Amino acid sequence: MKYFKLPDLGEGLQEAEIVEWHVKAGDTVKADQLLVSVETAKAIVDIPAPYDGVVAQIFGTDGSLLHVGEPLLAYEGEETGTVVGRLESGNDSQEDQFCVGAAPSTRAHLGPRATPAVRQMARQLGVDLTSLHGSGAAGQLTAADVEAAARQAEDKFGGEKLRGVRRSMAINMARSHAEVVPVTLYGDVDLHRWGSARDPLLRLGKAIAVACKAEPLLNAWFDSKSQSLKLHSHLDLGIAVDTPDGLFVPVLRNVGERSTEQLKEGMARLRADVKARSIPPQEMMGATITLSNFGTLFGRYANPIVMPPQVAIIGSGGIRDEVVAWQGQAVIHPILPLSLTFDHRVATGGEAARFMQALVQALEQPEG
Repeated sequence: MKYFKLPDLGEGLQEAEIVEWHVKAGDTVKADQLLVSVETAKAIVDIPAPYDGVVAQIFGTDGSLLHVGEPLLAYEGEETGTVVGRLESGNDSQEDQFCVGAAPSTRAHLGPRATPAVRQMARQLGVDLTSLHGSGAAGQLTAADVEAAARQAEDKFGGEKLRGVRRSMAINMARSHAEVVPVTLYGDVDLHRWGSARDPLLRLGKAIAVACKAEPLLNAWFDSKSQSLKLHSHLDLGIAVDTPDGLFVPVLRNVGERSTEQLKEGMARLRADVKARSIPPQEMMGATITLSNFGTLFGRYANPIVMPPQVAIIGSGGIRDEVVAWQGQAVIHPILPLSLTFDHRVATGGEAARFMQALVQALEQPEG
């Protein structure tokens, strides 16, 4: 059989949950015919057939979790070649190669057969692969096998398994906690020079672009494995959007070079797409820094979470009238509280402080 594997869904999208199969075993399909709809952490994606053929087998059912590189569908035809993966046991790991048709005796020392993605998934869910029997080709363990084992444990626990966006959020936050060394600075912006009609989100975006030029190191990506840092010459701003399904972070591109009207139109389109769950996956990727505007709901200061490979995230609290000292007098001004979390592996306290200073100064300018 010829196996069609779950294709690369883009940067950061390494897994997908099956929403609906549009074909079944025995069906004859044409190239580009819709095979299956899957849900990633970003959106619902339709996957077409790569070429003509007859479906021999589909892998996974509605709700099954598959990882990039795992078999999605098998075509009738000649045998596939070899599979290469990282096989791990305990704290030891080794690179091994094994053939699909290899005799069991030649694989016995390798333990259960599973792709690297399935092994990683098992570790995340706390599933012992040695206790499972694979349902895949030649007894290979699949994501569905691991999920089934996790559900059995879940039934004993009595909880409900996280899915879609919330599962991705849980994994990403755990990754951030494991990798990033976070430090948070706090500051206030006096908005008394603004007009009565406030549009803080767009002003924040443009001010962040100014701060990124003043202190470029915070508008960067850091790869901890290679210890390499990539500075960005432009600002692609991730904007955290709260939804009933979980947290979405669409990206507003090239913020520093666009007009206020262009930014307003772009933001309106992103919000509408997120609400409709129709936002293209590419519009959720590649943010160079993120803004969490939680103050529109409630709250003053926060410790926002930096999501690798980004180096920093800004939190914007709720605007409130406060008594401040101004030119020797006690007056009431609108105050915007800000929080800046940065990865101290990359940025120093001085660099973060200069970034925050530039951000506050840009925001305190009159609207123009």
